[in-house]
Amino acid sequence: MVSARRTRIDWAHCIRDLVNVHYPDAERIVLVQDNLNTHTPASLYAAFPPAEAKRLADRLEIHYTPKHGSWLNMAEIELAMLAQQCLDRRLPDQPTLEREVEAWKASRNRAGRGVNWRFTTEDARIKLKHLYPTTQG
Repeated sequence: MVSARRTRIDWAHCIRDLVNVHYPDAERIVLVQDNLNTHTPASLYAAFPPAEAKRLADRLEIHYTPKHGSWLNMAEIELAMLAQQCLDRRLPDQPTLEREVEAWKASRNRAGRGVNWRFTTEDARIKLKHLYPTTQG
């Protein structure tokens, strides 16, 4: 969703659109997102009456990406591709930006590309040694 700002109210409206428009029949929506301070259920309560905020929050299962591993975050990788393939030039206005992003998204989804992870658990244990405690056996 393209918006002029990234406030908690904008996020709440994006979530309502996700629940009501994109996945109206889903019992539960599993949402993987970054740790931005506006990306919390509290934002729903700031934007909507309590009953509506609770209805939306109850449909979500939120998982936050680790702060120290943003380079492993598939969403971050996808946003980098968007920037590289679609936003690498000046766009005159928000409607043009929305059309360009929508066309890029449709193309990416049709292609069904995946991520070829070459970073193994062993690599992680070496590179992120401070995050993996060792035990003496």
